[in-house]
Amino acid sequence: MTLSGAPRPPRSSLDRGTRSPTSDAELSAMRAAAWHRHGVAALAIHDIADPWLRQAVINEATRRWGPRNGEEDNGR
Repeated sequence: MTLSGAPRPPRSSLDRGTRSPTSDAELSAMRAAAWHRHGVAALAIHDIADPWLRQAVINEATRRWGPRNGEEDNGR
């Protein structure tokens, strides 16, 4: 219940449920903007067709930030 004339609660980007999930097109646009503005490439691993290149990207990301959550050890 709110009183008449009372201030509205503050809005926050952390408030869940106020925005629909990001679409594939929006995500692609954000990736392109990151590349053009900041030189940052955001690549989905499953989008890299070349197995050697895909593994090189996985290895570098793992070296920098550790293994992904739920990732298997690959026999190690």
